[in-house]
Amino acid sequence: MADRISSIDDVIAALAAQDYVCGRALGTVAFLALRLGRPLFLEGEAGTGKTEIAKALAAALGRRLIRLQCYEGLDAAQAVYEWNFAAQMVAIRSAEAAGGADAAHLRETLFSSDFLIERPLLQALRPQPGGPPVLLIDEVDRTDEPFEAFLLEALSDFQVTIPELGTIRAPEPPIVILTSNRTREVHDALKRRCLYHWVDYPQFDRELEILQARAPEASAQLSREVVAFVQRLRGEDLFKKPGVAETIDWARCLLALDVLTLSPEVIADTLGAVLKYQDDIARLQGMEAKRLLDEARATLETA
Repeated sequence: MADRISSIDDVIAALAAQDYVCGRALGTVAFLALRLGRPLFLEGEAGTGKTEIAKALAAALGRRLIRLQCYEGLDAAQAVYEWNFAAQMVAIRSAEAAGGADAAHLRETLFSSDFLIERPLLQALRPQPGGPPVLLIDEVDRTDEPFEAFLLEALSDFQVTIPELGTIRAPEPPIVILTSNRTREVHDALKRRCLYHWVDYPQFDRELEILQARAPEASAQLSREVVAFVQRLRGEDLFKKPGVAETIDWARCLLALDVLTLSPEVIADTLGAVLKYQDDIARLQGMEAKRLLDEARATLETA
């Protein structure tokens, strides 16, 4: 599949085949990342589909997806490798029970690839069936600056050093996608190493297209009402605005309840699928839900 992607339109079509609706701007930057071998940095609000881009791209290219989920306190050792200490202790005990072994030989054996646990970054440097993998470094904004500095070095040379084994370099660089929810600013040096794209909330037509691709069982009327209502919700003063992921989840919940059209009662019963904070849910109870639904329907009538 990868050898058939030779244009921006090919990228858009390949992602569409995985039910990922891609705009021209995102298709362009994804194509350039593939063509130039540059990491792709995707920033935007949670739930706008950044992680799904990596999944869809891996599936479209027929490549393995390797995901490094970032979190506070993540360090290079946890992201690259660790030694299997339990297995090493078993090997030591076995050597002792067998009458001992040459210390140098035992050390060489204990710190060999047989006892190495490869974490995502090291896995991504290894040759993979079908070609270089897609390495998803998810929510990099949750890490700290020392890890960012390590990433900058690793993504510059696509190599890591393990003291006991030496330097391991990727024969072919992986396709790297970094995501950030912008809970803090990521250092400029790391961003400069990448191609950048802001993943925003989609406009009505594109979000409707996404919903129809991801929840095709929903009727045209219900899909339009759901998208229109969520779009109105994003204009409210909420602690956390719903993303596209919540739009899809809500539509699927409504389908499971055999809902054919929205009503204030249905909205009140299912708000937990689209809003994730009690203060936001409390704001939408009663007449507020009806007001937004009326506004959403008025928008549909004038569209």
